[in-house]
Amino acid sequence: MKTKPLMLLAFTLAIALACQTEDAEVSNSDDDSSAEEELVLVNAFENLSFTQPLDLQSPNDDTNRIFVVEKQGAIKVFLNENNVSETSTFLDLSGNLVTDSEQGLLGLAFHPNYAVNGYFYVYYNPTNSISRISRFTASSAANVADVDSEVVILEIPQTATNHNGGQLVFGADGYLYISSGDGGGNAADAQNLSNLLGTILRIDVDNTSNGFNYSIPGDNPFTNNTEVRNEIFAYGLRNPWRMSFDTQTNALWTGDVGQNAIEEIDIIVSGGNYGWNTLEGSSCYSGDCSDISDFIAPVFEYNQSNGDRSITGGFVYRGTTIPALQGKYVYGDFVSGRVWMMNLDGTSNELIEDTGYNIAAFGTDLNQELYLLDLSGGIYKFTQSQAN
Repeated sequence: MKTKPLMLLAFTLAIALACQTEDAEVSNSDDDSSAEEELVLVNAFENLSFTQPLDLQSPNDDTNRIFVVEKQGAIKVFLNENNVSETSTFLDLSGNLVTDSEQGLLGLAFHPNYAVNGYFYVYYNPTNSISRISRFTASSAANVADVDSEVVILEIPQTATNHNGGQLVFGADGYLYISSGDGGGNAADAQNLSNLLGTILRIDVDNTSNGFNYSIPGDNPFTNNTEVRNEIFAYGLRNPWRMSFDTQTNALWTGDVGQNAIEEIDIIVSGGNYGWNTLEGSSCYSGDCSDISDFIAPVFEYNQSNGDRSITGGFVYRGTTIPALQGKYVYGDFVSGRVWMMNLDGTSNELIEDTGYNIAAFGTDLNQELYLLDLSGGIYKFTQSQAN
């Protein structure tokens, strides 16, 4: 185990304590030694190191740049080259946010038309009681954004400093999807559709309505229901930590961090209720579990008996350099550091590597090649040896 700075240790403990205490009985995966022999995790940018990286994104602007989000408030940018030795600070919000527990600068998404409009969106905590989604502007080719260009899009009241979610992704439909945790203060909020906690939100950032800097897509599942927040696309989630679209099927995948027994992987569908806090995974957690027919079951779940206690959602691999990963969902666990690849129907789940890292996120570049972010500061990628 590597020695961590106190700030990193505090964040690690916050996540670990938020999702642990009881052991379950069933092993979470098969140990496939052939996968371990064939795939090797290497440092993608040996000359670079980051401070608590939580997200990695690449805009579709043909500049071949990678942007890394740091929890303390900075977004770093650099050329996607193995021997790159310098980064630039694209945006620095460090003086405008709080970083207690699981809060900070948590997510980044580039507008689909970023090459023309220079718009990008961030998810951060300006105070302990608010999660904010804002738009900023930069020249598409510039390595520095205008910090004064902020337009606040949406704010989510928080009840605690954990379970904030924080992922932003644009769908093929052009809408912005936002992962929001249950807030950590009252788990029942995930079943309360009058607030935005424990949900996946879907908004139109290209239009405005009703005095907001966004509008509600007409086909959102609860549109025009005055008792429900119309931004909600799906709900019943505890802490959806990292979500992504499959670029081939447009399915929206997320890892949802469990309470004290089960971690789960979900495919998010319009109007879906994923069960928290009645269910943890597919098991009864609280209340009346006699009829769970309205809940959507996980594609896959694993228990915490092997020390895997905080899932980090990944990506369906659609790159070209690692054939062994093609069409597999690759994800990891923040606490154990293990990484797996799973068939898309959840019928096969194979251990790739026990990394020893605190896996905070995965990300992809313009070519859909996959990267793993260690909270200690490194960014890694898989290489594949020649099969025998």
